[in-house]
Formats: sequence, structure tokens, C-alpha cells
Amino acid sequence: MDKGAISRDDILKTIAEYEHMGAEAFLDTYEYGKATKYVILHAGKEYDSKAIAGVAHKHQHERPLANDELSGGVGRGQAVEWLKREGFTIGVTRNPKWTRDELILACDVVARNGWKELNAEDPRIAELSEYLQLLSAYPLEERASTYRNHNGCARKTSDIVSNRLGYEGKPTNGGQLDREVAADFTDRPAEMAQAAELLREGLRTGTLEPVAADDSQDDGEDEASAPEGRLLYRRHRTRERNRALRTKKIAAVLKAGGSLACQACGFDFEAVYGERGEGYIECHHVVPLHKAGEGTTKLSDLALICSNCHRMIHRSARWLTPSELRALVESRAQARAAALPAPRPSESSGASR
Repeated sequence: MDKGAISRDDILKTIAEYEHMGAEAFLDTYEYGKATKYVILHAGKEYDSKAIAGVAHKHQHERPLANDELSGGVGRGQAVEWLKREGFTIGVTRNPKWTRDELILACDVVARNGWKELNAEDPRIAELSEYLQLLSAYPLEERASTYRNHNGCARKTSDIVSNRLGYEGKPTNGGQLDREVAADFTDRPAEMAQAAELLREGLRTGTLEPVAADDSQDDGEDEASAPEGRLLYRRHRTRERNRALRTKKIAAVLKAGGSLACQACGFDFEAVYGERGEGYIECHHVVPLHKAGEGTTKLSDLALICSNCHRMIHRSARWLTPSELRALVESRAQARAAALPAPRPSESSGASR
């Protein structure tokens, strides 16, 4: 029988042995280390997945697998896959890192508390935990049993406070993203508070669709440049990509006698590419993310922008308006012109002297 051919009954026998011996003795006896990432969730308890899978091997084979003969991760021929194949639920030992959307909600609670941490018994922490469960930034299989619980949320408020610029005490284990979001709330408090409220509103009403942290459908560079978070950014981009709105906007501009030239740099796709570029231009939703609620998008909320200018608007915070980008383009053109060398006197003018 091939390595990895273990049954559900083999695994249950091994779990019973684990229970009888105790975790420490079981791991010592079979020379396995404690699970660092994946565990089996069974009958309300957690068990070291790699050790259980390796030892279960002995029931249909001559011996258990040694620690170095088995990989404990996800993938073909690895312990987690063997256990899942037999119908066992797999959990993780540690919770994943906090996303920007989660930190926006947590930082807003801290800011409204006068930039002081909150304890796990505070009702505002309970509310934060509920919103984070609704947010579902990670699938169930990537969450530990303590995922965004009251204690974890309270600890995160401490991270936010101690990693804020100007804090004079010893910082806790917060990271760079904690510092960035705290700085956004410090620099633009009204905008970030409104963004947090839009997130809560969208989660309460179900109008914001959860986005998995590893979902790379959209360009990560653009999302990273949106301090208001991934969910609001996705809603923003969905509106921009609405074909019906784009068609109506183009028709309205042409009916008014306008052209489909970029409102920032003047680029005209048809003028450059001929028939291939006819009727093409992108739309940018000019309403800032922190103000873009669930109201109906008006044509006046949209600007016609070429692809390059659209990328430049979205590239980093704060996002520029089309008119601000146009001013930047014009100033750069003037600077380039001023840097050109002065023209030489012509030969004909030299001959006349």
C-alpha cells in the first residue's frame, strides 16, 4: 500500500491514542514537533495535524512515518490533504495578518476613544468583532478559533495606539500597516471616519461584497494606493467599469458637441489610432471614496480619462482630480519647454551680418 493510504478509522484510532497519552508524551514518543500552522478540529478539540497523519500511517503499514518523511502543509501528498480527504476539518494555529479594511474599522474605534486602547469587555470591542466577522477578510479554513475575537480586537487597539507617530511608550507588536492606517486617520480624520462609516453601513446592509485577502482579480498596486480600503475601492472600480454608464456618458458628451479626448492630457484615441480607437475612452468616478455611498451615480460624477491618466490618478493617495492632473501635465510640459536650449542663429542671419 502506498504511503499516505490512511483511512478515517486509522486517524480516529490515532486521535484516541493522542488523548490517552497526552499531547506532550505523544509528540515526544513519535518525535514530532508541535503544529506551527495546521491542526485537526475534531469533537471540539484541536490536534497536531502532521503528527496525527504520520502516526496514523502505522495502522496499515509497518511503522509510523518519521517527522522528516512527511510535509505538514497543503498539497498533494501532504498531511493536510490526507486528513481532508478523509473528511476531517482543518484549522490553523495562528490568525492571519490584519487587512487594511479591518484596520480602518479598528482604528476608527481607537480614534473615537481619544486614541486610547480599549479592553476586551468594552461593548465597542464586541461591536468591532461582529463587523470583522461580517467582513470575512479570510476564508474559514485560514482562521484560528480565536479569529478577531474580543481579546484579539482589544490587543489590536493597543497595537494601533502604541505604533502611532508621537507615542512615547514602548510599542507593541504592530506592523507597518498599523502605522500607515493610524497616520491616515491622523492626517485626514474626517475622511477616514467617513470611510469607516461607509464600511460599517455596507457590511450592515450587505451592499459591500466581502473580498478575500488573496483575491488578485484587480491590480494590487491600485488597491494599495486607496487608503479607504479594499472594499470601497472595489465598489469604486465596479462603478467605473459599468458599461451602461460609460456608454451614456460618452453619448452625452458627443451630443453636447464635445470630443472623446482625455480631460487631463487631451489624448484622443481616434486621432492617434484611427478606426481602432474610435469611440474608446475610460471613465473615472470623480467622487472620492470616503464620500461614495450607495447613492445613484450621476453622469456628472464621471470624467472621460485616457488609460495612462487613469492609472496616474489611482497610483497613490491622495487621488488627484482630473483638473489637478491636467495642471500637473501642463506644468511638466512647461518645465520641459523651459529646459530646452535656446535656438542657434540661422546661417542666413549670420551671412547678413
